[in-house]
Amino acid sequence: MALKQTQNLKLQQRLLPQQILLMKLLSLPVQQLEDRIREELNDNPALTEEPDQEELQEEKDEWDGRMEDDPGAESAGEDASESEPVEMNNNVTLEDFMDDEELDSYKYETINRNEDDEHYEPVVIESGRSQDGLIEQLYTLPLEENEFQIGEYLIGCLDDDGYLRRDIESITDDLLFKLNLQTTPEKVSKVLKIIQTFDPPGVGATSLQECLLLQLNKMDKELPGVKVATDIVRHFMEELSKKQFDKILARLKITRDELLKAERVIHKLNPRPGLGGTQTSSGSNIQPDVMVSMVNGKPEISLHSMNQPDLFISKEYLKMLEEYSSKKSKSEKEAGKFIREKIEQAKWFIDALEQRRLTLLKGVMAIVEHQEEYFQTGDEARLKPLILKDIADKTGLDISTVSRLVNSKYIQTPYGTFPLKWFFTESMESKDGEEVSNREIKSFIKELIDLENKSKPLTDDELCEALNQKGYKIARRTVAKYREELNIPVARLRKKI
Repeated sequence: MALKQTQNLKLQQRLLPQQILLMKLLSLPVQQLEDRIREELNDNPALTEEPDQEELQEEKDEWDGRMEDDPGAESAGEDASESEPVEMNNNVTLEDFMDDEELDSYKYETINRNEDDEHYEPVVIESGRSQDGLIEQLYTLPLEENEFQIGEYLIGCLDDDGYLRRDIESITDDLLFKLNLQTTPEKVSKVLKIIQTFDPPGVGATSLQECLLLQLNKMDKELPGVKVATDIVRHFMEELSKKQFDKILARLKITRDELLKAERVIHKLNPRPGLGGTQTSSGSNIQPDVMVSMVNGKPEISLHSMNQPDLFISKEYLKMLEEYSSKKSKSEKEAGKFIREKIEQAKWFIDALEQRRLTLLKGVMAIVEHQEEYFQTGDEARLKPLILKDIADKTGLDISTVSRLVNSKYIQTPYGTFPLKWFFTESMESKDGEEVSNREIKSFIKELIDLENKSKPLTDDELCEALNQKGYKIARRTVAKYREELNIPVARLRKKI
């Protein structure tokens, strides 16, 4: 049999080590990222930390210049895929990095999960570490020096629930004896009022009533139930705790519907804002990756980075590289090659961290923009249908990148701390052909059950009929599924005399 040569044209997607590094960093939540940075600092002597950002940029620019001027450096900054300055495998294909099952589906996934999702346990943090977030907010304000000292001391006095349990007079005495700071209870109270405006809402309160009022005061009074909820918390806390609703109805002269709306608003408030935000179901605080605050009715986004050091390339290693570049012996060339490898790895790591920051910010901005109505109102029913592909289309990112971006990340909002995936909701079609979020349907189911006659609660069939009349095309089994997800028991278990 005669042998013959043939040519085949094959299109193959390849991932560079830098791209793999970026994807791995992007999938890490904030606490694991901090640990990964520390690990890299320990492993790579060419990478060091320095708080001066200008020096960081100067060193990166200096490295780029040296690599261009050095004839032995195969243009590491130009096209890493064509140069081999270090012994690293650049021929990593997409197939090498992903499972076969992923390759078939990851670009076409329309549900809010992806096969390459990694699962992390919620990050447990000590409450004391979260004091830094409050102190950081304190130092953004134009205060006097002694007011900063008072503020720091007050923040240090907050307990794990975020409350100030001590009286102002004793704190004033402590400031004098411990810090030699002479002040007045009035000034301490003034600084405390400032701290009570910080995030998370309700922090710095001296009682449960004040904690709830602080949160209500940050909400739009025009929203249904907010004004009545404020009146109830301010004047009828005892009646509320004892569920003496008839007394509240008579004294406020409101309808039962208004009371129910107010009760729902109060139920959403966080009685234990703590120093770190919302807690997981196991009671452990979680550290948010992203913070969103409302300024003049518009959401402002910031990334959590308080425990992440600034990184730059070691001056000492750059000098060593310059020295060894002119050496000719084999051992000296090997040493120069090792130094160059470490410097390149350090530069890649710094670049990957910055790219991670920009990618995360870009994705979160798209999510917040899509769900802006929720951030303006705090009403869960205002959440719009959203899937990973929507964010991928809006940002130009690959859907697998979006999946890594939202996986295991938490976002702190004025209404609590949630997983980023919480903002992705399934959609259903109304009778008018309009897409609605399943959260809107769940909210309506909860509202129907809240308003039902407790002596004759609504069955799933009756709930289904009410939803169909409202314009939602939904089956009874779906109603039962949503009711169970809301942790609401069946009708016979809700019945009251």
